[in-house]
Amino acid sequence: MRIKEENDGVSASRNHLVFAYYVTGHGFGHATRVVEVVRHLILAGHDVHVVTGAPDFVFTSEIQSSRLFIRKVLLDCGAVQADALTVDRLASLEKVSDVVPVACRAAADAGIRSVCVTNFSWDFIYAEYVMAAGSHHRSIVWQIAEDYSHCEFLIRLPGYCPMPAFRDVIDVPLVVRRLHRSRKEVRKELGIGDDVKLVILNFGGQPGGWKLKEEYLPSSWLCLVAAQILQETAIGKNYTSDKLSGARRLRDAIVLGYQLQRVPGRDICIPDWYASAENELGISSGPPTYEKVENSSLMNSSTEDFEILHGDPQGFPDTMCFLKSLAELDAAYESEKIAEKRQIRERKAAAGLFNWEEEIFVARAPGRLDVMGGIADYSGSLVLQMPIREACHVAVQRNHPSKHRLWKHALARQQAQGQGSTPVLEIVSYGSELSNRGPTFDMELSDFWDGEHLISYEKAKNYFARDPSQKWAAYVAGAILVLMTELGVRFEESISMLVSSAVPEGKGVSSSASVEVASMSAIAAAHGLSISPRDLALLCQKVENHIVGAPCGVMDQMTSACGEVNKLLAMVCQPAEIVGLVEIPSHIRVWGIDSGIRHSVGGADYGSVRIGAFMGLKMIKSVACSMLSRSLPSANGVNLDELEDDGVELLEAEASLDYLCNLSPHRYEALYAKMLPESMLGEMFLEKYADHNDAVTVIDHKQYYGVTAPAKHPIYENFRVKAFKALLTSTSSDEQLTALGELLYQCHYSYSACGLGSDGTDRLVKLVQEMQHSKLSKREDGTLYGAKITGGVLENQVGSSIDDNPGVLTEH
Repeated sequence: MRIKEENDGVSASRNHLVFAYYVTGHGFGHATRVVEVVRHLILAGHDVHVVTGAPDFVFTSEIQSSRLFIRKVLLDCGAVQADALTVDRLASLEKVSDVVPVACRAAADAGIRSVCVTNFSWDFIYAEYVMAAGSHHRSIVWQIAEDYSHCEFLIRLPGYCPMPAFRDVIDVPLVVRRLHRSRKEVRKELGIGDDVKLVILNFGGQPGGWKLKEEYLPSSWLCLVAAQILQETAIGKNYTSDKLSGARRLRDAIVLGYQLQRVPGRDICIPDWYASAENELGISSGPPTYEKVENSSLMNSSTEDFEILHGDPQGFPDTMCFLKSLAELDAAYESEKIAEKRQIRERKAAAGLFNWEEEIFVARAPGRLDVMGGIADYSGSLVLQMPIREACHVAVQRNHPSKHRLWKHALARQQAQGQGSTPVLEIVSYGSELSNRGPTFDMELSDFWDGEHLISYEKAKNYFARDPSQKWAAYVAGAILVLMTELGVRFEESISMLVSSAVPEGKGVSSSASVEVASMSAIAAAHGLSISPRDLALLCQKVENHIVGAPCGVMDQMTSACGEVNKLLAMVCQPAEIVGLVEIPSHIRVWGIDSGIRHSVGGADYGSVRIGAFMGLKMIKSVACSMLSRSLPSANGVNLDELEDDGVELLEAEASLDYLCNLSPHRYEALYAKMLPESMLGEMFLEKYADHNDAVTVIDHKQYYGVTAPAKHPIYENFRVKAFKALLTSTSSDEQLTALGELLYQCHYSYSACGLGSDGTDRLVKLVQEMQHSKLSKREDGTLYGAKITGGVLENQVGSSIDDNPGVLTEH
């Protein structure tokens, strides 16, 4: 759906507008939703010219007005499809001619403002097609995106896909056609009683002949399947789920194809603006970019108004750039340049966020590269983690509520509630349109209270999850609730926060941990709280586990809070004990390479693997207890009467095992490996063991969980990390690098056995292996020795050469 605003230039008053509304003809759903927008525009006194290929009756049956004009034009073919899910990608590309985005370009060329209303864009849809079509069709995608970029702003509907081409975004609720019959009338027509629970499966363009089984539905539920015609009904008794549904596979394929297209620098044909989304004023919508600064001019100009409270910013030019951007916001606000019509909304909000006469506190926290250890952290493993160059910056200011600059809607909310000046939290997040989230978030700090008591973490998680476009605020605002709950801190003043992160999201480099650590560090500094880096990391883990709802271990937050540049943080996650910093030898190099595959630590697979590991821990402890029991004189071939005292002590320790990683591989293989099932139904586990004793995950009674692979991985991974750490400090040799690489390969295949691997990362590991074993790898500029997936989407690799510049390559 597209709206273009026009001025008739003759009879129109200031309040009367003429809209040319370009509507795609791809399906009736678009047109029926447009009807409601058009109807409201006409009721407001405007003329609307609908330009579409959809049938006239869709509009005229709903709107009878002399202000409605319809012009029939076939704007695009959408996609050539055999049915609603089968697309002929190449045929679609061949038939694309005059697509709807051209309206944005035409309006811009005519000096007319335009607005887009949609939940998806054709550049996103066609990005996946060009994977099959080849590079000669890519110009189509870039042209569509460039046309979109000329619109004033995007009105984004729920259920949206990534749409980075748009420079400014406003999120609105779902738009649907108004009801014509009541619920009672519909039920009466269908012959359905009020006591029957109803679910409707509606997807057009499907062939008939579907057969529904009763066991697919809960008892007393009725399912209506509406495709091209009403197909069938069924009343079901039991519920079943399809974990790997066709919709899931389709979504993953589109996301993979899209991400491969838009990664900066991946393809020289990608326009710079498409990756950075800079507006016409040259102000980046994402986090500030930087180059390494050798002189002090930028540093001096950026830090002259700031006092360094902790750390040394001289090695971080990105911090200088962020401070410079703050100064520019101040200047923009003072000179009213922020009123420029093309200014990005998040920049407008940021410029009005702070009281520039009061103190502002800035914190920086980097992302991390998981070199070794990975998902074994929640099982107590030793891990080796390296901070990366990319980081998150957060600026925080506290103000008395009476002096706090409120956004208009926040002020209106307080007035409507009859409140005086009450403490408010306002957050602006840069790069929102590149990450499909709302650019701003605000709330009353009183929302964290339920009477005289703080709300629970569970209630807070539900509070932030209400609006998907603002769920990101849980990572930032959650720090406030954790500080109040865990440390008894009380926040009596309003808080303003600006978040700018350069850490890639969904790429396995802990973008969430960097936001949490930077946010809590800045909040603590602004309120005079002294929290050690270790304690701060543990508090940030509570934010992620309990308020965001992601069952991660603590290594991400610890690395962001305690890591040092060009060193590996060695930490035993029991729960978070730093054992030292490991220097990376000069002949070894570590890289992270983007596989193009998105990852979420909150995803179901990660949680399932974690549950499986804790199931395995509980079973191992149970086996050890059984072997200690005198009622079982012989268990697993071991007779207790024949055991030495040391053997009994080992069994006693294993019966009270706190972490899987405290069990050695040889003990696991000797006594427990054959006792663990490959997988187990959640309901059966709970009947036998009652609980898996993990505070941040919940077992689904109806789900099967892998046990053997998730339990075995951390036991062996802990051993591999210890060996890797020892090898790093050994004498430089080809054998050293070969052994390091072998450990990485073993980690990769163990990780993948848990079900967390991917075809993309497997291909990258295979490419490294081919290079390592080829004759061409013995060239003077080095080679690769190993690779592993890490952080959900990463690969690690090892390389060497004849000179002093071989290395360990970490690829993701």
